[in-house]
Amino acid sequence: MNQQNNQIIAQNTRANPEDAGLRIDQYLTRKFPEYSRGAIQKWISKGEILINSNPCKPKQKLKGYESIEINVTIQAAIEDKPQKIDLNIHYEDDEIIVINKPAGMLVHPGAGNPDGTILNGLLAHNDTQKLLPRAGIVHRLDKMTSGLMVIAKTSNAYNSLVEQLKEHTVTRQYFAIVKGVLAKDNRIDMPIGRHKTHRTKMAISVNGKRAVTNFEVIENFRHYTTIKVNLETGRTHQIRVHMHYVGYQLLGDPVYGNHLRVEPTLEAGLKDVVRNFPRQALHAKVLAFIHPQKDKLVTFKSKLPNDILDLLDELRDFDGINRDDDGDWDVYYPEN
Repeated sequence: MNQQNNQIIAQNTRANPEDAGLRIDQYLTRKFPEYSRGAIQKWISKGEILINSNPCKPKQKLKGYESIEINVTIQAAIEDKPQKIDLNIHYEDDEIIVINKPAGMLVHPGAGNPDGTILNGLLAHNDTQKLLPRAGIVHRLDKMTSGLMVIAKTSNAYNSLVEQLKEHTVTRQYFAIVKGVLAKDNRIDMPIGRHKTHRTKMAISVNGKRAVTNFEVIENFRHYTTIKVNLETGRTHQIRVHMHYVGYQLLGDPVYGNHLRVEPTLEAGLKDVVRNFPRQALHAKVLAFIHPQKDKLVTFKSKLPNDILDLLDELRDFDGINRDDDGDWDVYYPEN
């Protein structure tokens, strides 16, 4: 890998008397809180940390006054090419970036899609993103799902956000339109795993990982329902799989909803509207988590995108529904 893509940490320091009794990996974790202890232990095992000019082990305890030499090379975590891409940044500071992802954009490069992704855009936006796993991306949205994503800009932020996601303390609220008329709110607690025969799909599976989805009914149309969805877990395609399982597939879902099959009782014009909607009607509307640096809850909200707003207009028109809300759908679809 090209040396210019690496980060070098080279410095000498001396342990203080109050450091006596600390393991060297504990000492360095305090000195470099942006890096995990696992990463620091790798530095030690590679001989990049010396105590009094001698190699050491992670468990070696300090006595105080030792000379500690640090000469660490942190290699770029990824080699994908940077590309100037409009990331539609919703918020940014020294630790995080919150992106309002448009439908149709991939998060990661993959087979047949080597570039033009959120990851490529991040590498161009901030040069140090290349030093983080997946360029700081800690969670993802499907290509045809729009809405909010948080990206880490530092190792400290990355570790904090990954831990929050692992502990299921990140609030992720979605807006969706599903087929059928839902009468009440519900909670779906069914495990999700890889589909047995279609390896690109997910399915309800007794051998899968626990997945919990909560949804609330917002508005009923004659053939469809808008819902607010809150995730307790974050499995691949979770909302799409769970809503398919309970028989209320997402409108426009080409994988789990058979988007070309519509109710025979739909008016001809509405059939065309639904069939021509180019994606699953799903938008990540609210994102809340503990800020890695400020250590306080931050909440971000995004408005519904124009394609979903236009679809809602069509559903209302065909149902003969009129509301004087001046097009401000966030008034009728409250964010909290």
